[in-house]
Amino acid sequence: MTSVKQCINQKSNTIISVRSIDTVEDVLILMRDHRVRAVLVVDDGVLVGIVSQGDCAIRVLLPHNNPKQVAVSKIMTANPLTVTFSNTLEECMAIMVFKHIRHLPVVEANKLIGVISIGDLVKSIIELQSDQIKFLETYIKGHGV
Repeated sequence: MTSVKQCINQKSNTIISVRSIDTVEDVLILMRDHRVRAVLVVDDGVLVGIVSQGDCAIRVLLPHNNPKQVAVSKIMTANPLTVTFSNTLEECMAIMVFKHIRHLPVVEANKLIGVISIGDLVKSIIELQSDQIKFLETYIKGHGV
């Protein structure tokens, strides 16, 4: 089983975040510039929430609110579910499926480390399956004999 630590170590250490007092426009700009679909909300070094593209669309754009005037605190998911380095990717997938979410912040010893997305999980699973297929092909061929 692959752990969150192994997955997060393959990613950049950049944490894309906003403060809860920032505007939804700030979030949308970060999402566009960094090509991400969720941004962590961090106040004074503490994870307080997460905001997704869906949050922005459904809670701000669809009701025709002005993203320049809506604070992140009004639309974020406060106190989001988190995982640690010791969680497996299978556990993360189960959480995402049952809770209908696509991103899990990673916290270790009360320190925000990063975020795991559904895309990260799929990529890791594909890589693992690819390695298993190569092993089986080598085994079937008799190690090149």
